[in-house]
Amino acid sequence: MNFDLPRGMRDLESDEFRNIGYVREKFLECISLFNFKLMEPSPIEMLSTLETKGGPNISNEIYNFTDKAGRKIALRFDLTIGLTRFVTSRRDLKMPVKIGAFGGVWRYDEPQAGRYRYFHQWDIEIYDSFSNESDAETIEFVSMFFKKLGLDVCIELNDRQLMEQFVRQRLGVEDEDIILEMFRAVDKVPKKGAERVLREYKDKIQYSLLQRIIDLSKTKGSIEEVVQSQRDLTKYMEKSRLVELIDSLKSRRVDNVRINLGIVRGLDYYSGMVFETFDPLTETGALVGGGRYDNLSKAFGRKDIGATGAAGGVERLMLALGKHGILRLNQPRVTYVAYTSNGVSKDALEVVSILRNNGIATDYDLHGRTLRKQLDDASVKGAFVTVIISPDEIERGQVTIRSMKDGGETKQQIRDIVKDVNELFLRS
Repeated sequence: MNFDLPRGMRDLESDEFRNIGYVREKFLECISLFNFKLMEPSPIEMLSTLETKGGPNISNEIYNFTDKAGRKIALRFDLTIGLTRFVTSRRDLKMPVKIGAFGGVWRYDEPQAGRYRYFHQWDIEIYDSFSNESDAETIEFVSMFFKKLGLDVCIELNDRQLMEQFVRQRLGVEDEDIILEMFRAVDKVPKKGAERVLREYKDKIQYSLLQRIIDLSKTKGSIEEVVQSQRDLTKYMEKSRLVELIDSLKSRRVDNVRINLGIVRGLDYYSGMVFETFDPLTETGALVGGGRYDNLSKAFGRKDIGATGAAGGVERLMLALGKHGILRLNQPRVTYVAYTSNGVSKDALEVVSILRNNGIATDYDLHGRTLRKQLDDASVKGAFVTVIISPDEIERGQVTIRSMKDGGETKQQIRDIVKDVNELFLRS
């Protein structure tokens, strides 16, 4: 019998589980600072609900099945769709609604570095009256979240409406389907390269038109730099919401943003500002994607609700944190209590209890092994400090405290053990 896991799945071991918890902790800190309300949408949706966002072909990319009642249902492939379904169904909610979510999602796509078929995602959404400030609020959240994580990232912005006006008025393309195909093509350029994309779309889009928008998509910089290099964009940029958005971000002291005309986000429901976030040391692509997607709430029957948001994969984010050594800084501070003989094992348990009740993570030997094996066990478990209990010292109310970093030892009074261990943690 084969007991292997299905392809693209894995068990979460202790270190990875702890690191996911670390990202979640920082996410919840930001949720609180921005007064987002935390919730989790249902992990199972009607297939028709998920098709509202992904289209009828989405069933090839997700886990879907027929349940015992004959209903076509599916596992969520992101958090946005469930949150949008929830908000658009609640006419009692007062706008704006600010929601955050953190949870697992399932996608039946090709496993890759930092991406499995089951992975974790963080998500924020603002449902509003089409306010530009909601876009700025979303981007400021992303900027602060990454600062809290210790990552120095660049947030690259664009405006789909600006790009659409350029395509319609300068390139003379009016067909909505062709415009969407052009955006999908531009979205693929960073991964596949311009030449490959041009070949892929040669039968769908006129070569000269696609070449023109691909050339335009290479433009990056401030508003002034973009206009300077693309003079025929001037009148479109003046009318773009990007100008107002950049001004709001300056007031919010968000200075790690720039315009990138290659950011268009391939999904059709985006309707305005779009952005992606990049770390210079991470080669797996954007760590965050987001933007304004009024078309999705409209598809759910709510033309009166605008929507903007951002989401990112947690496992991909952990790859970036690992490259910067941030996850190593997140190692738990564990104390290990060892004893020289079984005669003082109960004394050791009392010390374990004292430390744990004072908030210090503490482990000890469960098998009554020799002191040497206990110290080996402490090392394997990554203990920062080991407290050693011996008969002679315990009679004097003392213990030996050893730093596992440099091997240094001191004898201390049991009554001061909490203070002494904490001080050793601070020095290590």
